[in-house]
Amino acid sequence: MDFELSEEQRAFAETARAFAAAEFAPHAARWDAEAFFPKDAIAKAGELGFCGLYAPERIGGLALPRLDATLVFEEMAAVDPSTTAFITIHNMATWMLGTWGTEAVCKTWGDDLTSGRKLASYCLTEPGAGSDAGSLKTRAELQGGDYVINGGKAFISGAGATDVLVLMARTGGGGAGGISAFAVPADAPGIGYGKKEHKMGWNSQPTRTIAFDNVRVPADHLLGAEGEGFRIAMKGLDGGRINIATCSVGAAQGALNAARSYLHDRHQFGKPLASFQALQFKLADMATELVAARQMVRMAASKLDAAHPDASTYCAMAKRFATDAGFTICNDALQLHGGYGYLAEFPLERLVRDTRVHQILEGTNEIMRVIVARKLLEGDSDIR
Repeated sequence: MDFELSEEQRAFAETARAFAAAEFAPHAARWDAEAFFPKDAIAKAGELGFCGLYAPERIGGLALPRLDATLVFEEMAAVDPSTTAFITIHNMATWMLGTWGTEAVCKTWGDDLTSGRKLASYCLTEPGAGSDAGSLKTRAELQGGDYVINGGKAFISGAGATDVLVLMARTGGGGAGGISAFAVPADAPGIGYGKKEHKMGWNSQPTRTIAFDNVRVPADHLLGAEGEGFRIAMKGLDGGRINIATCSVGAAQGALNAARSYLHDRHQFGKPLASFQALQFKLADMATELVAARQMVRMAASKLDAAHPDASTYCAMAKRFATDAGFTICNDALQLHGGYGYLAEFPLERLVRDTRVHQILEGTNEIMRVIVARKLLEGDSDIR
């Protein structure tokens, strides 16, 4: 078992680190304060391939392993978890379109999405269907050569500012088997966007509800086959859970770096804070939890890359552990800064706010426990 990164993987990580330092670090606090969606910066990330990291080559993606993608996302999230998290969502939606889209759909949007010239939102959650995604009610009915869509979505990242919606809608009966996936132009007639939500964090990406009122899309905008949407959604969420766990790991690394510097710089009682053993122990525990979270995320990514039969369970475990640990590390780093950590001129309060939602989205951490427990209670489970 080799835990060392290859030269190529290190190069990806170093490129992402340099990009984040140049393009995110000078602006992240302002984007957060002004609730500004930095589409130009995201497009620059696209120029480096970061908007199509694991999308198939047929649409201009890099087709990288999920493990390699985590290296890029972690470095960017150490500076700006909010913007990086949107880039991960865009990557997931782009991968779905490129993997299951028709030739016409891929030709229309593929290159623009992988380059970051256009952006995608992922539309699964509804006001009454969050954790229970299989109960969604948005409907798509085939009428002639078009599907006609009616319903609504909630908590959609990028809504109102993106170009393509990867939408899950019901084409059949109740339950997961009646759900299909579609690529929908974000400006199609009949689409309405709600107000931009005021959130605790993730302020550099807009979040809105979306209403669909007799929205017509050509039949060739169906992704995969009818009834395959829930399976597509769950495959996407395996990777999405790794992505958001990686954003927590990155944010925690950024917080740990800030805390380590602060303990050297800040003096109390005539000594640097770094000389107090209680604070040394706290820093050591933070670093230990961070390394554990990182390795769990990378193992889950490797399981997904290898199409391991229990990959979904490993992704759920990694998401639960890394998002809990990441938030705690950011919060502990704020505590080590004392009152300064609570000020907006330091990055800690933003990192704490941005990582809190990671424990909720892509499946709450309570749902992650359900997934893991069900697998463990199966007779043939071999999770270890």
